[in-house]
Amino acid sequence: MKDVDIHRLARVVIREFSKAVRAELGSALIKLQLGMKLGFPISRPMPDVFQGAHELRFRDESGIQRVFYYTKSERGILIFHAFTKKTQKTPPGEIGLGRKRLKEMLGYEET
Repeated sequence: MKDVDIHRLARVVIREFSKAVRAELGSALIKLQLGMKLGFPISRPMPDVFQGAHELRFRDESGIQRVFYYTKSERGILIFHAFTKKTQKTPPGEIGLGRKRLKEMLGYEET
């Protein structure tokens, strides 16, 4: 079973998600740890963030939540960004922040 490594700032946001969304996230992470591939509508690729990055998609009465993850790390599954979505399209700022956090977790130098 793969380990899950959550960026400290993503963890702060996830703690603010509703109990129902956190339960759905936990279920999705267990499936990923077991090596299952998740597809649409729960997960979709996010090549704009990084090649191999994906987003988990959740919705509840409080809105739309997104969690970016990466499974190709030797450390396991990296959860590198989480946010509540307020627009139809993922804002460029969230994509940029996600890219920065993943590179940080992977040990890339800031460019």
